[in-house]
Amino acid sequence: MGKTILVAGAGHGGIAAAAELAKKGFDVTVIEKKQRSELGYDWTDIFDPNSLNVAGIPHPAQDKFEYKQNMTFFSPSRSVGLTQDVPKNDLEIKMERRDIYDHLINHAEKCGVKFIYGREALKPLILGNRVVGLYTSDGDMYADLVIDAAGAHSAVRSNMPEESLVENEVGSFEQFYVYRAFYNREGDFTPEHPFQVFLLYGGETQIVWLASEGEYTDVLIGRFEPFGQDEIDEVLSSIRETNPNLGTKVLRGGSHVIIPVRQPLSVMVYNGYAAIGDSAFMTVPLIGSGIANSLRAARMLVNTILSDDSGCYNAKTLWPYQQSYFKALGSGYAAMAVLKLFLLTLEPSELNFIFDKGILTAKEFTIGAGTVSLRSMLSMSLGDMIERAKVLCTDKILLTKIIKLGSRIAAAAAITAMLPKTYNEALLKKWASTYTSFYKKLEDSER
Repeated sequence: MGKTILVAGAGHGGIAAAAELAKKGFDVTVIEKKQRSELGYDWTDIFDPNSLNVAGIPHPAQDKFEYKQNMTFFSPSRSVGLTQDVPKNDLEIKMERRDIYDHLINHAEKCGVKFIYGREALKPLILGNRVVGLYTSDGDMYADLVIDAAGAHSAVRSNMPEESLVENEVGSFEQFYVYRAFYNREGDFTPEHPFQVFLLYGGETQIVWLASEGEYTDVLIGRFEPFGQDEIDEVLSSIRETNPNLGTKVLRGGSHVIIPVRQPLSVMVYNGYAAIGDSAFMTVPLIGSGIANSLRAARMLVNTILSDDSGCYNAKTLWPYQQSYFKALGSGYAAMAVLKLFLLTLEPSELNFIFDKGILTAKEFTIGAGTVSLRSMLSMSLGDMIERAKVLCTDKILLTKIIKLGSRIAAAAAITAMLPKTYNEALLKKWASTYTSFYKKLEDSER
């Protein structure tokens, strides 16, 4: 029998890592507080299909997915709409969340992974300076390694000891409160743009999307603070003024979720512990999508575990996992987190100016499967940069904000570049403090 591994929570990355490790002879068990039938929201999600190849997972049957529509982004005034034109080879696929779970779990079970449903991981079991298992709702469970895939508010991560350097809590501007529902369609009205995304909708710090598909209209409302039915009804009433096809009957969904939208976790590993997926904040900060990143991280984690000939799975031997993630993805998303905080400072009039004057174009909103950094988002010629800078110079306040944004993005890049190449507790403690305090100061400045 191989080493014992416990996966806390049925997160996508945790399941993918579990499958590969089970194939290699590890004794892997996933414990999940929900029942299997409860996994997955009652709606669709999008992700890069190439991430399945990376994780060693077969592609789903063709009748289980379709390719994502291009989105049209609107300024607060709605005077300008910028429509994506994602190249075919860079398109993400759209699947039902429950079908995604079924596909991953069926694959993992075939690989030998055991699943226990209805058991919640409450906190890590600590012996000395090591995680040795999980304290669960049905007793203690011991393991050589715990993989934390229990989500943004993981009780495992939240109870990690201070000496582990693992961040416990999520900041107020680091999570997005989302309501999503599929409403019936009424009448013959067909919108010019089938998938509309409204930024700073109604002059508020919120995003609203409206996707008309078949017999239903998919509505999403997202804010950085909790909201209730009164606020939802107000937004829906406003939408119906220009989109009379939006009905009043909820066909699917109709629930609230919290999505992490922040920089990656500063420290993802400890002795006997590794975080993955939402537990390690692996979502794209600007859009909250994280399935593909979690699947890619699963491969990195598996490679790191298999490379540990000692079988110790301590912070030192697990460190290459975090190094690999930051090098491939994390550094880019750390910079995007700075841009997200910048967007919170914009007044509706400033965002209108940016759209109206062509400072941002459809090209910058063409976010595809290969978009993993600001550089891949904002690639433009020197001539374009000069022309847009000239326009910016006509709005001194906005220009000042963007110059400050540039310096902050450069600072974030410099900090992530200083991530220790090899594990050294003293160096890591200093680096993690610098990294977390940088974002905390930015967040505090936007309050």
